[in-house]
Amino acid sequence: MSEPTHCTRRDALAVLALAGCSLRAAPAAADESFYPPVLPGEPLAFPRDHGAHPAFRTEWWYLTGWLLRLDGAQRGQPLGVQVTFFRSRTRHDAANPSRFAPTQLLLAHAALALPERGELMHSQRAARAGFGLASASTHDTALTIDGWSLQRDPTDRYRARIEDRRFALELDAEARLPPVPQGDAGFSRKGPLQRQASRYYSRPQLRTAGAIRIDGARMAVEGVAWLDHEWSSEILDAQAEGWDWTGLNLDDGSALVAFRIRRRDGGVAWSYARRIAAAGAASSGVATAGSDPAVRFVPLRHWSSPHSGARYPVAMRLELGARSITIEPLFDDQELDARASTGTIYWEGAVRAFEAGREIGRGYLELTGYAGALRL
Repeated sequence: MSEPTHCTRRDALAVLALAGCSLRAAPAAADESFYPPVLPGEPLAFPRDHGAHPAFRTEWWYLTGWLLRLDGAQRGQPLGVQVTFFRSRTRHDAANPSRFAPTQLLLAHAALALPERGELMHSQRAARAGFGLASASTHDTALTIDGWSLQRDPTDRYRARIEDRRFALELDAEARLPPVPQGDAGFSRKGPLQRQASRYYSRPQLRTAGAIRIDGARMAVEGVAWLDHEWSSEILDAQAEGWDWTGLNLDDGSALVAFRIRRRDGGVAWSYARRIAAAGAASSGVATAGSDPAVRFVPLRHWSSPHSGARYPVAMRLELGARSITIEPLFDDQELDARASTGTIYWEGAVRAFEAGREIGRGYLELTGYAGALRL
């Protein structure tokens, strides 16, 4: 059962509608000139690129992980955690002198995947930047929405603080690897056209510890998390339906990221995979495009949501050339209804990874576009 949102759906949609009116009013040519494109050949620079990039249309910071409970009745049992902050630039001119012009929107999702209940407990926030409601620093990761926060400190530790009626999170995630640029030095293609790209880097193998509260019961937790940060002005091709993405922290200290952009006709617009080696060893990757990409997501089992009616391939075989990895969910019902914030329904779940019949790691699988074609 989904956790109710803190703000009412009417309030959240009213905020988004302020952007939507201007979205519908602007012609395509004006749209292309208003938002700067993501271009190749521009190296990432830290700590600046840990922060927000408000000129671009869309941006997100995405933290997922597996945690073990250290006390209580469920001691030793796993759970999944997700904390995602979004920033969206509307078409309102930043030079507008009105302090009430909603030039930037901030949104957030938080969720706990609880296998003993078969429940994804989640909540969401939506607010425009300013007025003490929400903020996103341009200097480093420092995001706040109505008491929720995600921040990076000088020791390269991420701190997530979420307080909701049914659950709360206090997590510190310590980086063990430097930021890993995805694609070509951080220029990550998402389609056949060069402009269909994002700036994208990952922080896998984050050593995570802290506490969670569920229905008033507080417990210590520890585990391993993954953080992605992306920003873009245009990602999806007009024929794209959605994407499948996975980030896996492997037991040998390495990590693996893979995604495909699905077309409405059943083909693949773009696919990508990269192995991130442990402790400074060389990483490797493959990026292909076409109807028979080298990176293949093969559905093994589907689950039909009783909430939305969407049918998701919750168990997958990830084929990377000669390598074959099976991805199995912690449990099936990990659908997230975010229509009160980002306007989407998608499956976002904790998964286990197996190779040659042996468990090799854990991570998250994201499935979008199955409850309707995705539009950012």
